[in-house]
Amino acid sequence: MLALDFGAARTGVAVSDATGTIARPLGVVERAATPAGLTRIAELVAQEEAELVVVGLPLTLRGERGSQAEETEEFVRALREAIQVPVETYDERFTTALASKDGGEAPEDARAAAHLLESYLEWARAR
Repeated sequence: MLALDFGAARTGVAVSDATGTIARPLGVVERAATPAGLTRIAELVAQEEAELVVVGLPLTLRGERGSQAEETEEFVRALREAIQVPVETYDERFTTALASKDGGEAPEDARAAAHLLESYLEWARAR
């Protein structure tokens, strides 16, 4: 599984292990919504043999969709056309804040994607 913390300039990428238990930051894709960015994401999906891509949906604190969520949904539509695996969105509130607190060598965007993926995996196990 691959997770994306979408941003217009930089998109964090994280992957899970084969068992879907552990998430780790993978890196950053610059300008992911561009043709070159979508191609790079498609390459990562193939390289990591991802069967699902989870994209963080930046809802407001009230759980509503704002302009950032709309921009992310446009990206998701383009991504669905660019890759052959399912793409889901998942609430990403607080992932960037968590990533900024935990530090580490990986870029903050990638750490945020790892937090997103960990949260998604936990939610999926509980279902």
